[in-house]
Amino acid sequence: METRGIGDMFDFRRFPKDAVVLLLLLVYFPVGVCLMLIRISVGLHVFLVSCALPESFVRRCIVRIMCSVLGMHVRQTNPRSRDRSTKLYTSNHVTEFDHNVLNLLTPCNTPQLEGSTGFVCWARGFMEIRSASGREAIGETLQRYCLADGTPPLLLFPEEDTTNGRSGLLKFSSWPFSLTDSIQPVALRVTRPLIALNTPESGWLMELLWTFFVPCTVYHVSWLPPVSRQEGESTAEFANKVQELLAGELGLVSTKITKADKAEYVKRKRHAAPQAGASVRPSSIGLGFMVQSLGTDERRMAKMAQQVKDVLPHVPLSVITKELAKTNCVDGTITNLLENKEETQMEASGASNFGSSRSSFYSSGPAPTPQPAAKSFGKSPVDRHLSLQDRKDALYNFARRRYIEKHGLDQEDSH
Repeated sequence: METRGIGDMFDFRRFPKDAVVLLLLLVYFPVGVCLMLIRISVGLHVFLVSCALPESFVRRCIVRIMCSVLGMHVRQTNPRSRDRSTKLYTSNHVTEFDHNVLNLLTPCNTPQLEGSTGFVCWARGFMEIRSASGREAIGETLQRYCLADGTPPLLLFPEEDTTNGRSGLLKFSSWPFSLTDSIQPVALRVTRPLIALNTPESGWLMELLWTFFVPCTVYHVSWLPPVSRQEGESTAEFANKVQELLAGELGLVSTKITKADKAEYVKRKRHAAPQAGASVRPSSIGLGFMVQSLGTDERRMAKMAQQVKDVLPHVPLSVITKELAKTNCVDGTITNLLENKEETQMEASGASNFGSSRSSFYSSGPAPTPQPAAKSFGKSPVDRHLSLQDRKDALYNFARRRYIEKHGLDQEDSH
């Protein structure tokens, strides 16, 4: 039994990442909505027919054909391997409707262990277990059911939760293998175009609507020969043996990941998503990380912002990014930041509330600035005060020299 990355076993994205497939999905979307509305109406008729007709081969054939109209196609291999004397089927779990699909091929009952009871439980095709509280009480009830004559076989999913069916099997719970000494494994493969088969936090009703939306969902059912428990073999060993057989048939990995592990992983994913999407102060993270996590245009913008930041290290990065969005030019941004001194000072002082006091380059306090100092104190007011334009030119030339020295550029290349 191998250990597999838990993230590979579940799809948290409903829609594909591939741009071509996503484009096809956008083109298909209006058709899918219309198809979904039509299938909702047909689905009501399927439900009424399944309720009206008694359990028989004819009923299963009619409902199977009508389910094909709903987009649920069922194929089976090795049907002769199905043992009619077996009282317990075990299968891997992929979708919320696996038990309905298998019930189209052979009569079987799946107990509702969790979730809704009453009408919803019955309408979904589950068998409700009354007056059974706790796993031990449920096990005893189901064990008596298996010993009773004339009852359809039980269908259980030892994984106890769904996977994407592509990577591995969840660790089988051992309690279903204590009900009887002979079990028939059923390998289930499910394929669907355009979108994922399921997502961990999506309910059965939402999954039903997506099933109606897509062109089709194909269920491949493969019957494996019955497996009996050997003398002296524990229920855990029996469960591991059946899990290995199903994993080998499906070409998947048999893992030790449990239903509880999945629930914990989904919980961490849910809490991590808002934190990843929360706004982070650019001054508190490295620009290298930003460059790696952004797209092509964003990477170019982040690189330009770093170049401006190298020249004007005390200007907040948010101010630089805002100015770069207007100019799309490093030199133009530096010039504008030097010329728009008052406006930049206001933004820098606002950013300083969230950063250190050094983030204000143009603050009114005693913080040092890169402005060139006068060589001597002038005797006249004209000598003592440069013109505003001269001071701008001096600051700009100073910033340009610093940029050229840092990046090792020639004077001619900088123009």
